[in-house]
Amino acid sequence: MSKRLENKVTVITGGTSGIGEATAEVFAAHGAKVIIAGRSEQKGAEIAKRLGENVIYSRTDVMIESDIKAVIDLAVSRFGRLDCLFNNAGGPDRGTLETVTPEDFSYSMNLLLGAVVFGMKHAAPVMKAQGAGCIINNSSVAAIRMNQGGYLYTAAKAAVTHITRLAGTQLGPHGIRVNSISPGAIATPIFWGGSQTANTLSAEQNARKMEKLKMSLAKATPLPRAGLDKDIAYGALFLASDEGSFVNCHDLVVDGGRTSLFREGAQ
Repeated sequence: MSKRLENKVTVITGGTSGIGEATAEVFAAHGAKVIIAGRSEQKGAEIAKRLGENVIYSRTDVMIESDIKAVIDLAVSRFGRLDCLFNNAGGPDRGTLETVTPEDFSYSMNLLLGAVVFGMKHAAPVMKAQGAGCIINNSSVAAIRMNQGGYLYTAAKAAVTHITRLAGTQLGPHGIRVNSISPGAIATPIFWGGSQTANTLSAEQNARKMEKLKMSLAKATPLPRAGLDKDIAYGALFLASDEGSFVNCHDLVVDGGRTSLFREGAQ
């Protein structure tokens, strides 16, 4: 198999489950040096050990700016550079239109938008000094269609898609490409509370939930199956590789055609 990311240094936030874990696996298989950033220490260490010597785990809470800076610094100190940052970490929002509190707002925006903003903030100077780099932000089809996510989740993801384009125009002259991926109908633990909840359940319990979810999502797209975390990982692989070298300010929708089933503004 060709190594499409040979020796490219990548930080993947939210890398201990779901899309992040799958992307770490795919990137490592294609020769990347990967730093898995996440809060689940045991799971992170297990993944790093399984994927080999070019993969390391760093405990990172993306809601803390100093943690984000620290994992970027780790990439540079350990491997000498940073070729790709995948701002993947996320989770369910909190609150509804009529119940949202300032605490709900702060939590949701820090997790879903702030992590992306501060990830780009600390990756950009490193990549500017190199004259090259790739930033991928995990957005959502909730950013472009109604009723595809929670109230604050939708708002935050719309912002992620928009600032991705803005960052790409500002960083492009420095050789840095900035793109987003908008997953839709992807079967991951976010549907039952995210990785924190999944980590409290047994493998059998998670498997049962996953199979039930896949059956449900398979009915939601023109393609007769649910999307998988690897589907997003391979999209990220394209954007991070030299094959995507002329792709900038782009939102890659990976949803099996789900958004094409809806009229604008309809469910």
